[in-house]
Amino acid sequence: MDLGQRHRATRAVVHFVTFYYSVHMPQELHGFVFDLDGVVVFTDKYHYLGWKKLADQHGWELDESLGHQLRGVSRIPALEVILDHNGVVLSDDEKHRLGDQKNEYYKALLQQINESDIYPGSIGFIKRVRDRGLSTALASASKNAQAVLEALQLTHLFDAVVTGNDITRSKPDPQVFLLAARRLGIAPEHCIVFEDAYSGIEAAKNAGMHAVGVGPVDRLPNAPLCITDYAEIALDDLIERGTAWN
Repeated sequence: MDLGQRHRATRAVVHFVTFYYSVHMPQELHGFVFDLDGVVVFTDKYHYLGWKKLADQHGWELDESLGHQLRGVSRIPALEVILDHNGVVLSDDEKHRLGDQKNEYYKALLQQINESDIYPGSIGFIKRVRDRGLSTALASASKNAQAVLEALQLTHLFDAVVTGNDITRSKPDPQVFLLAARRLGIAPEHCIVFEDAYSGIEAAKNAGMHAVGVGPVDRLPNAPLCITDYAEIALDDLIERGTAWN
């Protein structure tokens, strides 16, 4: 075998080893991406009360069961869920007017937000992640997410923040998570998402990211892993489980 053949053979072996390990070895996690509502804080009740006030004014049915379907859904698509349930058809202009009205109700209700609305253990867990030198991002469909972070003095916990003002497509479209990864400068396959909504888990999967469901398994049957208490998470174990695609 001449020198050229040896070089080509060596390159072939290197390419094979690189390919093998890229397929068979676990992906390292560098970015932890968190939804806001129901994951870091409980603002979903304020959303529900805002929608409930709007629905009551128009004589539309909206109970807690239907309210759960609005979790993780942007403003206009959420309104359309309510309208469809009540058999109501409106023009796009009217939908946007009502969506803005609900948002004003929601912002007024947010004046009540305080530390009791923070998901127990979430802040401590995020700090543990950051202490490990890992990056964190907040990725929420809410256009008021930044205001919530500032009101609770949580902005410093995130290296990047993506809100509903930054995106044009709702979950399960992966846009919000892909933008978060881009702002972190981390490839999607090296990110793990914490989500409390079915559509959010689908969005994480569509982004090519790992996902953890925050909530009961029966509400998040599509989540590879579910937790209800951040205190029960062993970070090393989570990284080990989260880096291997099942």
